[in-house]
Amino acid sequence: MTPNAASASSGPSRRSFLASTGLATAAVAGGMPLLTACGGTGNGSKDGTTSGRSARKLLPAYVASNVVTPDVPARNGSAMGFTGKLDLAGLKTSVPRKLGRGGSIRIMSPFWGTPPKGDNPYYRAMNDLIGVDITWQNQDGNTYDEKLGAVLASSDLPDVVVIPSWNMGGKIPSAIIGKFADLGPYLSGDGVKRYPNLAAVPSGAWQYSIFGGKLRGLPQPAPSVTGIVPFYRKDVFDKEGYELPSTAGEFLALAKEITRPRAKVWACDDMKWTAFNVFGVLSGGEKPLGWNLADGRMVYRVETEEYLEALEWTRKLYAAGVVHPDAKAVRGTAGDRFTAGQVLIYNNNISDWWGKMAEQAGQESGLRIAGMDIFGADGGDPTLWAGSPAGIFAFVNKKASKAVVEDVLAAANVTAAPYGTKEYMLTNYGVEGTHYTVRDGVPTKNDKGNQEVVNAYVMLAGPAPTIAHPDLPDIAEEQVRWQQRMGAFTKKSAFWGMQITEPARYTNLSDDFEQLEDDVVRGRRKIGDVQQAVSDWRKQGGDKLRDWYRKLHDDNGSAQ
Repeated sequence: MTPNAASASSGPSRRSFLASTGLATAAVAGGMPLLTACGGTGNGSKDGTTSGRSARKLLPAYVASNVVTPDVPARNGSAMGFTGKLDLAGLKTSVPRKLGRGGSIRIMSPFWGTPPKGDNPYYRAMNDLIGVDITWQNQDGNTYDEKLGAVLASSDLPDVVVIPSWNMGGKIPSAIIGKFADLGPYLSGDGVKRYPNLAAVPSGAWQYSIFGGKLRGLPQPAPSVTGIVPFYRKDVFDKEGYELPSTAGEFLALAKEITRPRAKVWACDDMKWTAFNVFGVLSGGEKPLGWNLADGRMVYRVETEEYLEALEWTRKLYAAGVVHPDAKAVRGTAGDRFTAGQVLIYNNNISDWWGKMAEQAGQESGLRIAGMDIFGADGGDPTLWAGSPAGIFAFVNKKASKAVVEDVLAAANVTAAPYGTKEYMLTNYGVEGTHYTVRDGVPTKNDKGNQEVVNAYVMLAGPAPTIAHPDLPDIAEEQVRWQQRMGAFTKKSAFWGMQITEPARYTNLSDDFEQLEDDVVRGRRKIGDVQQAVSDWRKQGGDKLRDWYRKLHDDNGSAQ
């Protein structure tokens, strides 16, 4: 569900990431989040990972939810889909009795926008349903890194702290291991069955919540299929008779055919992230997923021929003049250029599929967005790499009492309720009549709903990945079907699903590559500069980090 998603920036953004997981209606726009993974070895050391038999001992038992049945079941790592109208009278109950014991807990979480007053109808209704008095300490999501560091270094830690993966740089991984509680005694094995909605969270998301050899995080599950979709203006393609490309060369040829600068029409926006998928480049956001064992050798994504080929192809698009000039200048937003008809192809998070169509509601623009299937560079099937099974986590203070931990889990059991339940509707939409209305099976938030029902309880824990748009059910099905098709070509790297903490001395070793990539594709730097940067990276610690990853793999085995 992506209620009230906002338009995204010129590149995949934290805003669209949150929207795609049903977490936020307003978030920060910016570049692709750098999802730095962290974890620990089984003995609690501050670098390494926990996998295999050691990890399985910590995992909660998986018990699939049978409260609701999706119209399109999850397959190939996709989300599940719901394509029908919403029947409020038919909503199921997934939490038949309050599990909260009436205690009070404080939760610190990132917030994008203006936080509502603490004593509002939405917070009161949620707290009453859970049976816990929750106070939210909302912090500016744009500067959350800074606030996290200060809070984790202090002695006054809230009961719960929400930490997105992109905020796990620097000393945060060490703080997670040192400051937060082991939830294993409450959730491992059959313990989770006291919380049925948490028991239905996929095991991969729980394994990714193991930090420092302990089950510490409450996860927001995510599909393992790539979330970056090459969107195109289907209405224009149909009208002009443009055929979808099936190779990198065909894409460039089509782009030249489409581009008419005098008419202010360019084929595409920046396509770097799609290029990485077309050329089969290892995942770039999360460092562990950028490593893989290939032909017996441990390799990092920037060392591969596919990486250079993807950058060179994207550079050719810019050089050919088929990319909108504002993309080169990094001005405005790709989504706005797309809806205005100035570009016919752009890539962004899958949430834009619904978001852009919802923007057009009530207009007679004729705009129709569709997702282009990713193709292999030379034709045929692409090689895609699975993303992480979770992206945001809630952690409980190590000093919290048993009663507080159980109250937190009671709250998480409510927020992880599946779509089609009363608990889901309250968590995501608020109180009917106060925060939203339903007409013809479509719930719509009013101004009060848009102000109060955001960035709070949805940040605590989530259900298995779900896509549902009662207003545009056909879009929900198209999104899930696209994920399923792409999932058929998706592989898991050697470290998929493992929380890994790199030694601190290597943490920022590859930080400069993203800016270098952007400079190269825009013609400000050369491919040779990338090759030199890779050489420098190896000398400055890349080769030693490779040895570290190889030993990690030898000790822990592969995720596959």
